[in-house]
Amino acid sequence: MGDVTLTPAEREFLAEPNVGTVTTLRPDGSPQSTVVWVDVDDEGILFNTAVGRAKERYLRRDPRVSMLVLDPEDVHRWLAVSGTVELTTEGAKEHIDRLHRKYLGEGTFSHAQGEQRITARIHAERIDSHGLGR
Repeated sequence: MGDVTLTPAEREFLAEPNVGTVTTLRPDGSPQSTVVWVDVDDEGILFNTAVGRAKERYLRRDPRVSMLVLDPEDVHRWLAVSGTVELTTEGAKEHIDRLHRKYLGEGTFSHAQGEQRITARIHAERIDSHGLGR
């Protein structure tokens, strides 16, 4: 199945500083969920992590992912996406700095010594939303 696209309302929703919960699959097949900062660009939905973290390790082994993003002011406004991810370190430090400014207003992300950031781009196979006009 090819990528599905976001509606303009869904794109606007993801441009707001709403956090998401990303679910990956552990080697035994059980789900692992973590909260992430969410980004959107002309090509779709992204999040950022660091090389060596559970999300990154699990996604390298199995790129299937799902994400749920909720509006903290109205939990009846939400977006859910599932698909596969493409991982890249190219531009990942700049990406986490942009996310830091989106969610915290200013400055840059405080990287751990020697940490290598990685951007995960979701290739959406399914998008569902509520309160966003889908």
